[in-house]
Amino acid sequence: MTGIDVDYVGRALLRREDRRLLTGAGQFVADLELSRMLHVAFVRSPLAHGRIRTVDLRAAAAAPGVVLALNGADLLRLVPPAPDAQLSLPSKWTAAVQHDFLNPQQPLLAHDKVRFVGEPLAVIVADSRYAAEDAAELANVELDPLPAVVDAAGALAAGAPILHEHFGTNRIGHFTITKGDVAASLAAAPHRLRRRFVHHRYAAMPMECRGVVAAYDARSDAMTIWSATQVVHWLRREAAHVLQMPEARVRCIALDVGGGFGVKGHVYPEDLLIPFLARRLGRPVRWIEDRHEHLLCSAHSRDQVHDVEIGFDDDGHILALDDAFTADSGAWNTLGAGIAYNTAVHLPGPYKIANYSSSATIAVTNKVPNSAYRGAGRPEAAFVMERLVDLVAAELKLEPAEIRRRNMIRADEMPYHAGLLYRDGEPIVYDSGDYPEALEKALDAVGGLVAFRRHQAEERQRGRYVGLGIGCYVEGTGVGPFEGATVRLDPGGKIYVASGACPQGQGMETVFAQIVADQWRVSPDDVVLALADTAAIAMGFGTIASRSTVTLSAAIHHASGKLRDKVFAVAANMLECAPADLELRDSSVGIVGVPGAAVSLAKIAAAARPGWDHSRPSGVDAGLEETHYWEPPTVTWSYAVHVAIVDVDPDLGRVSVARYAVAHDCGTVVNPLLLDGQIAGGTAQGLGGVLLEELVYDESGQLLTGSLMDYLVPTASDVPEIAMIHLAAPSPLNPLGVKGVGEGGAVAPPAAIANAVGDALAPFGIEINRTPIRPEELVAAIRAARSR
Repeated sequence: MTGIDVDYVGRALLRREDRRLLTGAGQFVADLELSRMLHVAFVRSPLAHGRIRTVDLRAAAAAPGVVLALNGADLLRLVPPAPDAQLSLPSKWTAAVQHDFLNPQQPLLAHDKVRFVGEPLAVIVADSRYAAEDAAELANVELDPLPAVVDAAGALAAGAPILHEHFGTNRIGHFTITKGDVAASLAAAPHRLRRRFVHHRYAAMPMECRGVVAAYDARSDAMTIWSATQVVHWLRREAAHVLQMPEARVRCIALDVGGGFGVKGHVYPEDLLIPFLARRLGRPVRWIEDRHEHLLCSAHSRDQVHDVEIGFDDDGHILALDDAFTADSGAWNTLGAGIAYNTAVHLPGPYKIANYSSSATIAVTNKVPNSAYRGAGRPEAAFVMERLVDLVAAELKLEPAEIRRRNMIRADEMPYHAGLLYRDGEPIVYDSGDYPEALEKALDAVGGLVAFRRHQAEERQRGRYVGLGIGCYVEGTGVGPFEGATVRLDPGGKIYVASGACPQGQGMETVFAQIVADQWRVSPDDVVLALADTAAIAMGFGTIASRSTVTLSAAIHHASGKLRDKVFAVAANMLECAPADLELRDSSVGIVGVPGAAVSLAKIAAAARPGWDHSRPSGVDAGLEETHYWEPPTVTWSYAVHVAIVDVDPDLGRVSVARYAVAHDCGTVVNPLLLDGQIAGGTAQGLGGVLLEELVYDESGQLLTGSLMDYLVPTASDVPEIAMIHLAAPSPLNPLGVKGVGEGGAVAPPAAIANAVGDALAPFGIEINRTPIRPEELVAAIRAARSR
């Protein structure tokens, strides 16, 4: 494409969506007010495990303002079971990977057993939320208590209570992947280490909790659903199934969404129950989750235990790695094997490991279902791998950075075939990048390794304990199966783009306006975007898994290319020239080399309209619109190196993060300002995860951290200034060369902080092999070391 140089990709433009969000003009699902709207509250289980004897709603139904009260048994007679909610696995994957999966389906309301505290047992619909909540308190629930299992080891033990009796086991998933000869390589290795690593349970805490509003139009037999979701088309598909309606008559819209991070990336029972109630009652129905419900009922994440053995030589070259891990999925398994498989294939990271095996077991427990949260299995992988590298360095008395240098894949080895399959069934090939360069730049950004070691020695003489930790990772991004874009030349000359991608605060309206502006040589202000609305485009996948910039930019590129051919054909007819002589420039199409010979996009749009006086050439249909569904060949590979410097108070166990640097590559950078925001936000969440956040259950399955008084999220004072270095190795796998960035910031902080704390406390021989890093445990370990 030629024309005047007006590139917007690469510019740090301010977010255009902030015009409404910062002035109070945004609209979130809780802001939606519809005439005669009813409100919902749920009766939720007080027990982690129990058989339902009765859920008597007579008193609740008779309470003031109540319109309807239903329990699970009532609902089961009225609504078909929800469809299989898990993401399907490609046949290439199932044919190649040894696996065994069971798939329990969560009902919209529990009707036989309850399997976690907070599981919905009944729904109350009333003319206000207050009336619904008051009536819910009147429900008479009788449960026969059953023993609870609250961790994967207990769930898998002989004689453990079974959550889903028809399966006869709590092991609902297992797979093994391998390359090389792990056993022989470990046996021959000069050095071997075995360790257990624990990555605890925590979760996304978006500012906006979940919420659903639904309205049914009897005249057109149509349903409209407004949901704070990341996957509008997925929700439409499942709602159509439950309602037994054609998808064409179900519309799903995500308004402004105040954060998602994966917790809103699948369909929940509430998403489907609210539209059912709206149709049954003939009135709009609303449910807005409160923060206690969010902690109690919305999906959690992480919660893995790894038993690992690594073999290496005298120089620290990794020869073999064998990993066996369990993943606690909670009571239901929302995403199948996706998260656990992410862990397995991302664990080797940026290193050359010829012999590798990972065996995963997924177990159900009496806790909230586990699902994706920013990173989705990758933080667990990076924690294991990066801790192992530091342990190898300690064993050989070498610098941890040097062990990384000796094992990292070099730039001249790209593209690098990893010898494993990704979850899309395609071979993993790291497409581009320079991992050693990222390591050196991140170290330089905190002042350099030599200077730090000198500073560390001086501080230890003063009785202070400072440490430097490194966390490296690679991340498959832009996963399929597809994303679509409709591109239309509006009659006023604007470029209209529709897609199923769903913003939750990332700045998509800005980023995609920049991309479209370059495609059409217009200003970003002349780009009209329709996102997160199933009425705007027939098919869409949604915004999860660091995929939207990669997949939607490619769909826009291909749809624009097809539409451009048609636009040029119309313009050539108007300018009496050949289409090959034309270029896009300044919101118009002109003849190359002839500045005054051009026609505006608005005039071209008018000429292409149907009618007697159109200016279309023969054979060109009326209208200027094209849709393209892009199916990526496989994922692109982002990567980063995080370096943290911490100060550990040995008397209080307090960990202070003094300096932090990130060297990151996400291919072509569309907007540096928004990229900084993505990395900073993800890093803050990663720091919170390793130092503050923890979802704690007691032995009976009761959540002990059910409010933000108990569940600590990082504040501004907990997050240091982050030095950011942007590398740019464009991916060859998509037209713009972009890679995903949405999840990356959260992946490495647990590893980097754990390594930094371990480095600080090396004189005490303390290893940090589990998260979170609790002050009281550090104090106890230091005291124990001092007493030896």
